Amino acid sequence: MMQQQESTICAIATPPGHGALGIIRISGPEAFGICNKIIRNKDLTQQASHTIHFCKIYDGPEIIDEALLSIFKGPNSYTGEDTIEISCHGSPYILQKIVLLLIKHGAQMAQPGEYTLRAFMNGKLDLTQAEAVADLIMASSKAAHDTAIDQMKGGFSKKLAGLRDNLLQFASMIELELDFSEEDVEFANREQLRNQVTEIAALVQGLIKSFEYGNAIKNGIPVAIVGKPNVGKSTLLNALLNEEKAIVSDIPGTTRDAIEDTLNIDGIIFRIIDTAGIRHTQDTVENMGIERTFDNIRKASIVLILVDATDEPEEIEKQIKSTSHEGGKDVILVVNKIDKLEKSILDKKLEALSQHLSYPVIALSAKKNINIERIVDTLKKVINSKAPVDNSVIITNIRHAEALQNTFEASQRVLEGLASHLTTDLVAQDIREMIYHLGTITGEITTDEILGNIFKNFCIGK
Repeated sequence: MMQQQESTICAIATPPGHGALGIIRISGPEAFGICNKIIRNKDLTQQASHTIHFCKIYDGPEIIDEALLSIFKGPNSYTGEDTIEISCHGSPYILQKIVLLLIKHGAQMAQPGEYTLRAFMNGKLDLTQAEAVADLIMASSKAAHDTAIDQMKGGFSKKLAGLRDNLLQFASMIELELDFSEEDVEFANREQLRNQVTEIAALVQGLIKSFEYGNAIKNGIPVAIVGKPNVGKSTLLNALLNEEKAIVSDIPGTTRDAIEDTLNIDGIIFRIIDTAGIRHTQDTVENMGIERTFDNIRKASIVLILVDATDEPEEIEKQIKSTSHEGGKDVILVVNKIDKLEKSILDKKLEALSQHLSYPVIALSAKKNINIERIVDTLKKVINSKAPVDNSVIITNIRHAEALQNTFEASQRVLEGLASHLTTDLVAQDIREMIYHLGTITGEITTDEILGNIFKNFCIGK
């Protein structure tokens, strides 16, 4: 899948384009020797690790650039190999020229994620920490950054390692029983095994539940604003974003397609989607927009149903039903245009609505910017209610969630087997499955397919 670790790889580690500085990484057994061929008057192999050296880069007699070379001798480097980072001027020509020089003298072009793969292969990172590197690079909010940092520290790995070690102990006892099957002896206490597997299953189930929250933090929480035409959806979007993002008009059907932008609330990204108004129409284009509205409702984690405060309660209930939101979603009813009603009439209407609904009801005026902050507060409460209450590990990776689900299902088979007094060999098989699935998460058990799927999405140079 990747190049052999005996090779020396190089790549530009900074984004493409012009810049003040650019960085080229070279890593592998010949890193120092290759770099010695493009500089003069200094032998990098004789320099101390973790030092920086000013050098001129040469292509034969021609000076290409002046650069700083940071040297890291293995195993005390990111990859665990001899590594040099060349910091030069950020001209695309200079960067490409230096890379070509390195390749000319024996280096190979690095593939996406190959530096981090080598760090994993050399024991500098486990697989969850390697994946956290990619998450950290892509983090677009404080919450996503903090979660990635926590996983890079290895907290998730330590929790899994403890679970797996306990299972391995029981598995070894059961395997011993199989060797002495004719003796009819038990080395593994069945009650202890049952208690241990029950405890592991509960911990794994908690980690699985954290994925909904973790995935939302990582990718942003989709929030769909839905309702009939001219109810104020675009006005609400503009009020939340504090900018004129969407066109506002008294003409029904102005919004023909979904308009999306992000809102950062306390370090968590909410993807606010203004949708086409739901109504019966003969307009083909508008009907396409309405279809996309229902598609966005299906994909949204939170649905803001926007209704007009001046409508009769029966009409509002009809509008709520017309959104056809699916179960399992968080729904917030937003009663807009409260500036058009007397307070006493509004209060009675809100009280009647609240009695029939199980989700929050917020009254506001998007046009007059009244009570907009209540939506922000409610969105925070909704997402914070999903956060683990004990500051435990948060799962953000679907690969981890799937492996944990497989672990949980295997644990249930173990418990069922113990309860029905299944033979030892069948119970042992399910315990092995639990150990296997936990091992695939951290990398104790890997295949080229697993590694290929993980590292193909990394940027070149990392």
